[in-house]
Amino acid sequence: MKHDEAHEIWRGQYDKAGKRNVDFVTQSSAEVEPLYTPSDLAGFDPSGQLSDPGSYPYTRGIHPTMYRGRLWTMRQFSGFGTAVDTNGRYTFLLVRGQTGLSVAFDFPTLMGYDSDSPRSEGEVGKCGVAISSLEDMETMFDGIPMEQVSTSMTINGPAAMLFCFYVAAAERQGADISKLRGTVQNDILKEYQAQHAWVFPVEPALKIIVDMFEWASEHTPQWNTISISGYHIREAGSTAVQELAFTLANGFEYVERAVAAGLDVDDFAPRLSFFWDVHNDFFEEIAKMRAARRIWARHMRERYGAKKTRSEMMRFHCQTAGVSLTAQQPMNNVVRVAYQAMAAALAGAQSLHTNSLDETLALPTEGAVKLALRTQQILAHETGVANVMDPLGGSYYVESMTNRMEQEAENLFEQINKLGGVVRGIEGGWYQRQIAQSALRFQHEVEQHRRVVVGVNDFMDQDGEELEILKVSEAADTTQRERLASLRARRDNGRVEECLVALREAAERDENVIPPMLDCARSYCTLYEMRHALEAVYGAYREPVFF
Repeated sequence: MKHDEAHEIWRGQYDKAGKRNVDFVTQSSAEVEPLYTPSDLAGFDPSGQLSDPGSYPYTRGIHPTMYRGRLWTMRQFSGFGTAVDTNGRYTFLLVRGQTGLSVAFDFPTLMGYDSDSPRSEGEVGKCGVAISSLEDMETMFDGIPMEQVSTSMTINGPAAMLFCFYVAAAERQGADISKLRGTVQNDILKEYQAQHAWVFPVEPALKIIVDMFEWASEHTPQWNTISISGYHIREAGSTAVQELAFTLANGFEYVERAVAAGLDVDDFAPRLSFFWDVHNDFFEEIAKMRAARRIWARHMRERYGAKKTRSEMMRFHCQTAGVSLTAQQPMNNVVRVAYQAMAAALAGAQSLHTNSLDETLALPTEGAVKLALRTQQILAHETGVANVMDPLGGSYYVESMTNRMEQEAENLFEQINKLGGVVRGIEGGWYQRQIAQSALRFQHEVEQHRRVVVGVNDFMDQDGEELEILKVSEAADTTQRERLASLRARRDNGRVEECLVALREAAERDENVIPPMLDCARSYCTLYEMRHALEAVYGAYREPVFF
């Protein structure tokens, strides 16, 4: 019997049989067929659309050996209280096998305020570590060899300032800054679209990012100058396709800004990196990241004329979906995170953060973060997923979903172009509305029981699970105020004022602001002092109101 005839017989049996009363859709509400066959891959070209790992278009991974050569970096997102508190957590994690650091900053730092600002009251050290000066950065990395460890910093509005603190701290350690490895997120476009931790208006913010591309390509060539982030777009409620398309469109915008400023694409593109959310739909997430690599490679080669293979390669970090964690039955979060981590590994991530089970309630305890790290270590060393590259490659389902997401992303690129580009889309509120509508649709599905969330709208328990949670001491506020007062009394305030004037004048002359900003950091100017100097030239961003 021919395959097509056998398939038609099966289809008739399937159509007559009873089905569960659920919507067979992905996490993003895309319809899923009951079975995928060769007919779903009509015209599929394995040599052109897949190739081999380490070969264009990198669908199957960016390195020829992938995890057989080197495992992904296990990088737990950490930071709370003061620099002293966070230094202790980093030491705890490194001793237990973590292979990279990832800095979580408190909200005042994310917004460019010093810890003793009236706007910082009640928030110092609460959702991350408080860093107001080079002195705090030096303390946070005390005893940690910055030339040897890879560090990621999740900071956007004042990203360049925190990067300068980091470089200056490394210099104080005697490190060769050309050997510094890590990433600063520095992705301001997604802040306007989804997360809202901005400082300056769009145009000057983009200019500072390009300045950093230029400076770092010469002085810190191993440092990733941006982590173009889909994570926060997805956490705000977007679909997987929207996360894919909006993030890549932002990446293209950064490339175009840098090229327009006179930079050669191959001088800065190899240090661009990406950051993806890994949500609950196992196959959709894998397909999303495979499609992302292919789209990026094609556009970099065909649209931007990149010549270096590293300019075409999409390197990315993943984090399991914080928004998927539930306060109800929090032990279930361990299971969710394990599946999400496996999806990241099967998709070929270069580094990974696994959320702790208690992160929906508070910053994680040492026990919870150790379990999250052990989740990655078991995945890497016990499951066998690191032994073979792209094991789902060739799957009718995964390949057809990868193709579909690629095409839908291209369709969204066309819509963005018709709007006038990324910045016009932000200014008109298009991105914000798209994300909000997707979030609302998903919430309706949960409330209408069309989508099951275990422990929340089904399989519920009467008795809650008690967890011991981390409580950040209010002493962090007092300690930071005292540290800043002492710093201002001890530093050379004449030199501080000279550096701040030089920074402001560089901004006024439209020069690269990174060299004078680094001088400010070296002279122990505070975070807000630098923000204020630039704000005097650039102004502050105020979000338009959209209905």
